[in-house]
Amino acid sequence: MKPIKHFRRVGSRMPLRFTIWLYFVLFTVAVCVLIWIFQIFFFEKFYERMRIHSTADSMEHIAEVYNSCDKEKHYSSAMEIIADEELKEKLYNTVIETGDAENLCVEVVDKYGREIMKMHVMGECLIHDRGISGGMILSEIDDSEDGVIKWKKKHPRSGNEMLIYGCTLGNSSDPDGYLLVNAALVPVGATVKIIKRQLMTITIILIIIAFVISLYLSKRISAPIGRITKSAEILAKGDFNTKFDGRGYLEVKKLADTLTYAEKELSKVDTMQRDLIANVSHDLRTPLTMLKAYAEMIRDLSGDNPVKRNEHLEIIISETDRLALLVNDMLDLSKLESGKQKLNPTEFGISSKLGEIMDRFKGLSEKNGYQIHFTPDEERIVCCDVVKIEQVIYNLINNAINYTGDDKQIFVRQINTDDGVIIEVEDTGDGIEEDKIKLIFDKYYRSENHKREVVGTGLGLSIVKAVLKMHNYDYGVRSTLGKGSTFWFKISNVKK
Repeated sequence: MKPIKHFRRVGSRMPLRFTIWLYFVLFTVAVCVLIWIFQIFFFEKFYERMRIHSTADSMEHIAEVYNSCDKEKHYSSAMEIIADEELKEKLYNTVIETGDAENLCVEVVDKYGREIMKMHVMGECLIHDRGISGGMILSEIDDSEDGVIKWKKKHPRSGNEMLIYGCTLGNSSDPDGYLLVNAALVPVGATVKIIKRQLMTITIILIIIAFVISLYLSKRISAPIGRITKSAEILAKGDFNTKFDGRGYLEVKKLADTLTYAEKELSKVDTMQRDLIANVSHDLRTPLTMLKAYAEMIRDLSGDNPVKRNEHLEIIISETDRLALLVNDMLDLSKLESGKQKLNPTEFGISSKLGEIMDRFKGLSEKNGYQIHFTPDEERIVCCDVVKIEQVIYNLINNAINYTGDDKQIFVRQINTDDGVIIEVEDTGDGIEEDKIKLIFDKYYRSENHKREVVGTGLGLSIVKAVLKMHNYDYGVRSTLGKGSTFWFKISNVKK
């Protein structure tokens, strides 16, 4: 049962190892079948066709050599060409070479049927046995329309198939002579039997070799994938220290590198998830504890004291607002990242909008001693979601308030460029380490470089990132330790 279980189908798929083995064997069988079909069933027809073509080509080649000799000296008969030793040698060499190369009997005769030269390679042929052919061949050539005959006949004594080709030399209406070619169609039955035996042996050897090689290759190819699969199963169980072995092939190496990268990201997400749960639990527990404590105080102590009761109620309201802010931020971020929130772009003046936001922060500045300096540029009309961009600016300013230095200075700048408007929010805090800058926009990440209680949910910069990515705007942060940080983003949809 184990082999069956090993090679069983998984859903609609088969194991890679078995698939490679099966395809390799099927390919070998297909090749063997094709060889059998073409070598056995079509061998005789193929041989005959090739013999016919080669015989016709040989005849035409000899005739062309004769005609070229005739044209060089303008002889009036084949006998005159033969009398020229140079041309005779040229024609004779062509006849000998062609007849020997193609195993042909060749004969050149004059217009009266007298033999001029010949090449005799077979014991029996029709063109040299005048008792058999007589003058029938020459008369048939004369009676043909183009001065060419192509016969396929059996030798009356041997019974072998013969190809008889003939053509006129010189002018077909008044020929100088005739060229006769005889080729034997050798029976290939015995040859086919030999080939069958050879093919049978070769087929068996090929299938055995294919079976062995395919088993080896399937094991070798699937082994790296098997190793990675086992590592992936360990990773799926939560072990983020898994090593992915990518030895073997380039594609497997890329897969291993991708899974290693995914492992690091999953580890990061797992850590962030744990931090998220811890932070949310902390952020929820504190206000809930205070809500319960002050509610009990109102019930037990200050219920009849209007001043104390109002003070405690204000704290309950404040903590309730804090809870509502946390829940709203979590919902907003979830909608932004899931793509459920859609942009509603409108046109508005960015300088005017920044001025309105600065006016809203005046109360906080006067109450807590913060100084928010706004440096506007020329008014520019931009086209984006005004509510979400306001949320981005609010979050960046709140972040600067939380982390600015003891001087409580915050700088907001509008910088117009040729292709957009850059908004910068700078604080004078302790700055951010270079290796922490890439984490600053992650959920619930809070820099340790602050000297006062941080107000907020820890999701502000994550919301900033999500909103700006929805708008496809560039954003980032520049920071120097001991000198503060500058958060910026660029609005590219500007009406000129």
